[in-house]
Amino acid sequence: MTNTRTLSNPPALRDLPFAVPSVTATDKRRARELLKALEKTYPDAHCELNYSKPHELLIATILSAQATDVSVNKATPALFKAFRKPADFANAEPEDLHQYIRTIGLFRNKAKSVVSAMQTVVEDHNSKVPDTMDDLLKLKGVARKTANVVLGNAFSKNEGIVVDTHVDRLAKRLGLAPEDATIPMVERHLIARFPRENWCMLSHLLIFHGRRACKARGGQCATDPICKRFGSCSKATAPTTKKKATKKTTKKRTTKKR
Repeated sequence: MTNTRTLSNPPALRDLPFAVPSVTATDKRRARELLKALEKTYPDAHCELNYSKPHELLIATILSAQATDVSVNKATPALFKAFRKPADFANAEPEDLHQYIRTIGLFRNKAKSVVSAMQTVVEDHNSKVPDTMDDLLKLKGVARKTANVVLGNAFSKNEGIVVDTHVDRLAKRLGLAPEDATIPMVERHLIARFPRENWCMLSHLLIFHGRRACKARGGQCATDPICKRFGSCSKATAPTTKKKATKKTTKKRTTKKR
């Protein structure tokens, strides 16, 4: 049985735990052009979760699953004030977090994940958030997406690309991944097309474009320059102008009786 883990990857990607799709030079050139357009349009693109320390970003990202960054950012200031260090979370009961995060969906399960993750950080990593994919994935509540957020933004490590609902939607609309691609496959198609040093920023750029222009519904794709140049969404969302049916009115001639 052929080991596809590394054989089909170029040397620069052989540390990845999966093989990436083969793409053409034209695909890569188009991706670079798209990247430049996004960078020009969104020069201030950044992670929109508020944090000041790696453990705060880790916790905020765990809380953001199936929730909006806005709702998380409303809850975390009081949470991070009450629990300042990983040890404070590790020594808490999940119920102690409820009053701070009850406005976030699935808050009970997330409270358990946060406490458990911080216990591992304290006990196994000397209260420091680990900076490797393997170690992050061992933390409760952390999957590859969360690990990519932490590695890219807290440690400037490009181990993968964050694929959330916006990135998934735009990757397909902008011709970067097949329509039927799963989330893991979308990440692999993006990895194959974009330079590694841009992976973290790419997700921010796509998320900014997805939240501000290329929305799931009611977007500006029909007039947006990026969507019009690179996307399949501009025509799909273009307003259709229907001609108003004009009724021919015939005036009846009335004959006056004499």
